[in-house]
Amino acid sequence: MGIQEKAYERRWWVLVTLCLSLLVITLDNTILNVALPTLVDELDATNSQLQWIVDGYTLVFAGLLLTAGSLGDRLGRKGALQIGLVIFGIGSTLSAFATSPDHLIVTRCIMGIGGAFIMPATLSILTNVFPPEERGRAIGVWAGISGLGVAVGPLLGGYLVDHFDWGSVFTVNIPVVALALVAGAFLIPSSKDPDAQKLDPVGAVLSIVGLVAVVFALIEAPQTGWTDPEILATLAVGALALAAFAGWELRTDHPMLDVSFFKNPRFSAASAAVTLVFFGMFGFSFLLTQYLQFVLGFSPSEAGLRMMPLALTLMVVAPTSSRLVERLGTKRVVTTGLALVAVALFLNTGLEVDSSYGSVVWRMMLLALGMGLVMAPATESIMGSLPLGKAGVGSAVNDTTRQVGGALGVAVIGSVLSSVYGDKIAEFMSGNGFPKVAVDAAQDGLGSALGVAARIGGPEGAAIAGHARSAFVDALHGGAIVAAVASALGAFVVARYLPSRPPVSADDTQAAPLPSAADRSLDTVGV
Repeated sequence: MGIQEKAYERRWWVLVTLCLSLLVITLDNTILNVALPTLVDELDATNSQLQWIVDGYTLVFAGLLLTAGSLGDRLGRKGALQIGLVIFGIGSTLSAFATSPDHLIVTRCIMGIGGAFIMPATLSILTNVFPPEERGRAIGVWAGISGLGVAVGPLLGGYLVDHFDWGSVFTVNIPVVALALVAGAFLIPSSKDPDAQKLDPVGAVLSIVGLVAVVFALIEAPQTGWTDPEILATLAVGALALAAFAGWELRTDHPMLDVSFFKNPRFSAASAAVTLVFFGMFGFSFLLTQYLQFVLGFSPSEAGLRMMPLALTLMVVAPTSSRLVERLGTKRVVTTGLALVAVALFLNTGLEVDSSYGSVVWRMMLLALGMGLVMAPATESIMGSLPLGKAGVGSAVNDTTRQVGGALGVAVIGSVLSSVYGDKIAEFMSGNGFPKVAVDAAQDGLGSALGVAARIGGPEGAAIAGHARSAFVDALHGGAIVAAVASALGAFVVARYLPSRPPVSADDTQAAPLPSAADRSLDTVGV
């Protein structure tokens, strides 16, 4: 039996291994969200530091994805995956023993390096192993694993935080990484682009500088002011770096990202859809976990359990969305999904301080339904619009849109939170004669304000807690509106530009042949 037949026969076991590798990333993200309030108590993390603990990982991840995807195409996707798992495991171990918020931010960045190699490798290997007629279904399963990670993460994270120390949310990654490493060594075929070109270090540096500068400004602006010279200068550096990146990619003979891909509406509109749906998901999840714990009063494990309906709905809908695409077309399915996301996010403006969990759960499920209709079809559209040999960079673009959208979602909606909440709680406390040190502490976040209220105690402490919760809910409403507008914009873009049906690709006749199709060629060089 030849290499191609071996790869085909064990393709579903390969998919299991790839999904296990993906699971460690999605599991980590959702576990950490539940642990954020605990980090406020254990490490004295401020609201800005919480955002950087999330965004530090995401920025490194997103900034390196294109480079990591290109390395996988050029040097080997299996090797890129294995290297990424090792780095991710090391970063998880170091994160578990962090002694300060700044220490944790650094170790999370190390995890981001590993994740940048893992995620594009999983999707590019999948694309090369599965034939076109099975690829949409396989991508649906791949996308559904994000739902599984979201489903298991909050519940597992809540249990770990309640019964162990917060570092356990990172040590839990280690056995998953080890299992993925061993399984991948035996099951995953080696593959790379047969027409590989040189790397593009200039493009990589420019993209990282631009992204970090822009999001840094978005996160810090609420604390220092949007007109602060440092913020304006940082925004200018980011804009110039991103413009230089685009210009360089147009001129260089070996671009990290061939910008001509964006001339294809199937590629560009789907990329916009993924970016905006993850903008809403990551940004609003940042608020929702705090709402469940600090406003409704659930423990971390209780909050994790109560987020399960969102995650389970996503896990069910994403793998089955390919069937709807076959009947209705990609445009209708993705547009409908984004519209549902926008509606669900806007409906969160109806949540109040005294809302019941029942008011939250159906909104979460509607949000997950919309997301499930977007994720797999948009991903398949991105991957299907590129040559098979560029599967690594194509996967990296798909993953970059997810991570950039998520990072911007946390940054922008986190900025709305800091601005609205900070102004309202400061106005109340300053107007009632509380000392400046208490006002400054309360402005750091709702968790900090509740700590101040507990220390003051009595009627004054109760008043601070009540006003802090009200200010947070007002900020949640503002964040929900911002996220809803972004999703509605995505629905418009998709409805206007995304083709309903993909054209037949010449590469589809080359990918992952069935054993009976001996004349087709798998982009595989070894097992």
